[in-house]
Amino acid sequence: MKLLRYLLLLLVVTSFSACEDFLQRTPQDQPSGETFWQSESDFDNALTALYADMQEAIYSHEVPNFDNLTDNSYGQHNYGNSQAIVEGSISPSMGGYISAVFSTAYNNIARANIFLNNMGAYGGDDISEDQRMEYEAQARFFRAFNYWKLYFFYGSIPIVREPLTLENQIQPKSSAEEVINVFLEDINFAIENLEDTHYADNGGHIVKSTAQALKARVLMYNAYDDNGNSNTEVLNQVVNITENIMGGGYQLASDYSDVFRTGTQEGNPEIIYSIKFLAPSNTHPMDMWYGDWLVVSPLQNLVDAYEAIDGQSIDESPMYDPKNTFENRDLRLEKSIFVDAPAFDGNTHQPTNSLPTGYGVKKFLTPGLMPYGFSTLSQQDWVVLRYAEVLLMYAEAQNEVDGPDQSVYNAVNSVRNRAGLPNLDQNLTQAEMRDKIRHERRIEFAFEGLRYYDLKRWRIADQVLNSVDDGILPYSFEERHYLWPLPQSQIEQSNGELEQNPNY
Repeated sequence: MKLLRYLLLLLVVTSFSACEDFLQRTPQDQPSGETFWQSESDFDNALTALYADMQEAIYSHEVPNFDNLTDNSYGQHNYGNSQAIVEGSISPSMGGYISAVFSTAYNNIARANIFLNNMGAYGGDDISEDQRMEYEAQARFFRAFNYWKLYFFYGSIPIVREPLTLENQIQPKSSAEEVINVFLEDINFAIENLEDTHYADNGGHIVKSTAQALKARVLMYNAYDDNGNSNTEVLNQVVNITENIMGGGYQLASDYSDVFRTGTQEGNPEIIYSIKFLAPSNTHPMDMWYGDWLVVSPLQNLVDAYEAIDGQSIDESPMYDPKNTFENRDLRLEKSIFVDAPAFDGNTHQPTNSLPTGYGVKKFLTPGLMPYGFSTLSQQDWVVLRYAEVLLMYAEAQNEVDGPDQSVYNAVNSVRNRAGLPNLDQNLTQAEMRDKIRHERRIEFAFEGLRYYDLKRWRIADQVLNSVDDGILPYSFEERHYLWPLPQSQIEQSNGELEQNPNY
């Protein structure tokens, strides 16, 4: 059944060609109404294509590269023009991620809009009203996900909720507040109408808790103002949402690595949403990129941030051995980062690319695919949302609202204990607990693309990044970089409708 679904997915993906310059031309991914949108199976196929949109590299196996924009790592291959972003040379015409995030999100929004428009017009009786609502909820989740990406990177952007035509293809910007409200409309509809079951039990389809977890993540971003001050009203919403998920049967996987490895992802109790892949036809180059090409090179300051096994920093712990730096450390260090070459059970792969920092990313590598290369492409799923994030979002929000009560300790300690670390000291102040939670997020989610998000929402990106002293590149982060510029190509083709973000 799983193989059949993926073969069907591939068929649908190839029949839905990608949109380009979405604001300047009518989307080209809608098949003729005479041959499509005529039955339940057509809508099933189109919904499968919406899931397949998430396989875009920028949303799946390329996500670790976003840590190269932070104090976590360096990107020697300069994917997405990451080096220029780190150095602060951000401009509307630079291409790379500045344009790719924009176009990818709008391409996917266009497909969701086409699906929703045709679902609304469909009069067949082979789809029940409940099924219609479920279909719409899934499509609106994906539209919400893409609006969240646009909101985070650009702030004020055009809101497009209908298929574009020659008459409406040029759209002005809406305010950031209007964008987040559109996200909330879609995600709230998804929460109300998706299956209320555990993600592992729903055949790879998103569920209510998937939408709840995404909403909580976005609210966490909105919970801090431009000065880094927290909003108690928003954080109380996060507490309520995460408490609901915490009562939904999720739990941490017993082994940290199981979340990220083929063979232990299906049915994993921690995964709340993952982007699915299946070999041999539906693969990606994650193992080759990170195990052989060294696309992401961890920096020494990140390696040093992992605690010793007694829960103390390496500067304080008597258990830290500077001659054997990976011994007696937080278990996540050895599971996430390798020195010189990746090794599993005595088998080693010697990378063909250089190691600029002496380290590589081990976290997502599949032991059985060595030697890594074009002949051994990967099928592991990319995990987008997982229970550890829910626990740490709850802990952060609750600590900001009421201080470090026992529930905050319980949430943080459960994540730490899996990593072999002891419980936190019981008498932490609110500020001390805040620092512990922020540290825990950096370590737990290393190379999962959340560090850039965290530094920006806490409004400490300038402070942290401008203080990096062990990077291969000189870091420069200015206030204007909290938002990226809109791609210059879109500005020029909008007939004056699109206004550039400030200071670009």
